[in-house]
Amino acid sequence: MSENRKTVNIYTDGACSGNPGPGGWGAILEFGPHRKEMSGFVAGTTNNRMELFAAISALGALKEPCNVKLYSDSNYLVQAFNDHWIDNWKKNGWKTSNGTKVENQDLWFILTAQTKKHNVEFIKVKGHADHPENNRCDELAREAVQQLMKMEEESRRPAE
Repeated sequence: MSENRKTVNIYTDGACSGNPGPGGWGAILEFGPHRKEMSGFVAGTTNNRMELFAAISALGALKEPCNVKLYSDSNYLVQAFNDHWIDNWKKNGWKTSNGTKVENQDLWFILTAQTKKHNVEFIKVKGHADHPENNRCDELAREAVQQLMKMEEESRRPAE
């Protein structure tokens, strides 16, 4: 971690109604006394894409290079960095150890670019447990899914 950078805690979560289906993501950024909540939705997506999108969106909201502790309940996200899956995927031409194409490459490319800008430590938290920030991110993600589903339902109603 660089000494001259601000330290930011980021909490993220993704949700999907069906997999694939309508998806949502939530994130919380904390710097000192400051706290920012973010969320959004995507139609026709997967839970893993929403987990990645939450991290991308939160890191993208930072206005300068920071030291980041990013907390997630996603093994997919955390292990890709902590267990060096990404390094191996790059060496293998973005193929997994069994030779198949790595899923979600578009999002992995964006996320790895962001980790070059910031010093990011990925920390695994237990999902749906007693972690208040993770629980709040889950709420934000689920609320975003509901918002999208409501908008889709309204768009299918005949005009009066």
